[in-house]
Amino acid sequence: MNILIIGGTRQVGHYLTERLLASGHRVTLLNRGITKDSLPDHLPRLNCDRTDPIQLKRALSGRTFDVVVDNVLFRRPEAESITALLDGRVGHYIALSSGQVYLVREGVSRPFREEDYAGPTLPPPALATYDYEEWLYGMDKRACEDVLSEAHAAKNFPATVLRLPMVHSARDQFLRLYSYVLRLRDGGPILVPDQPNHPIRHIYALDVVKAITSLIETGKGKGSAYNVSQDETLPISGFLAKLGEAVGVEPRIVTVPRERLVSDGFLPDCSPFSDVWMSELDNTRSKTELGMAYTPMSQYLSQIVEELTALKPTAPAGYRRRNGERTLAAQLGGE
Repeated sequence: MNILIIGGTRQVGHYLTERLLASGHRVTLLNRGITKDSLPDHLPRLNCDRTDPIQLKRALSGRTFDVVVDNVLFRRPEAESITALLDGRVGHYIALSSGQVYLVREGVSRPFREEDYAGPTLPPPALATYDYEEWLYGMDKRACEDVLSEAHAAKNFPATVLRLPMVHSARDQFLRLYSYVLRLRDGGPILVPDQPNHPIRHIYALDVVKAITSLIETGKGKGSAYNVSQDETLPISGFLAKLGEAVGVEPRIVTVPRERLVSDGFLPDCSPFSDVWMSELDNTRSKTELGMAYTPMSQYLSQIVEELTALKPTAPAGYRRRNGERTLAAQLGGE
């Protein structure tokens, strides 16, 4: 098949490109061309800012694709541009969305199901706050999904949406999982806020690739949205226990009032998976309709730790305050 991948060459897009090339597909990449990637140099590349409709039109002019996978669809105008440009010129359009579309809904409970999407949304938090930015991200993702749904209803535009929670791999550019690995390996305390303690139900990047390739190979899901998420649901302590097994270290968890961690500037760095804007998705539909089977968390954590050990990434900036974390833990009697 002739497949276009828009953005995302760092994590899911990287693994997906490798998988598609290995399966004999023709792959073209479309991105700004700013961030260097480690994919083969011979791949056709279309460099443009996809948020600029003029640049995007110029890049896609005269081209048709069997499949387009869009990793970086963030705002309504981008969805409007791409559906107009690809109308009648794509066999299947697969867009990656976010579990955050449920976090801006009113009156729904965890784990979120696809049926929870429709309904009233929360009013905006105060401007220029962290909560406002996260709320806006969820609302923007919903706006993109609405455009795709409307295009399917009006013109049978062949769109499928995959809603993702936190995605794990050794290629995560934010090094969130790695930040925990470093803290486990140094033997010090891991500071975790006392609330909201949302359950962790994340997803392995290669399982996202599996879902996308299933859609490509079967052509299923046009006009539908699917939650893609691991089977296990764990508290942060359970997640750290599993990660500790992969690292070979028992975690030393110190629970701290969230207000203290925020005021001292330790969040989100000390525990990025303790964010208040953390979704938890029910994956039943993806299993029953797409035949998805998810990698056990212990298995993929071991694989990622092995890859991180080989890659040896530079420690994230938040790790520089590790001594401050130790000091706070000692003050609270946890060191």
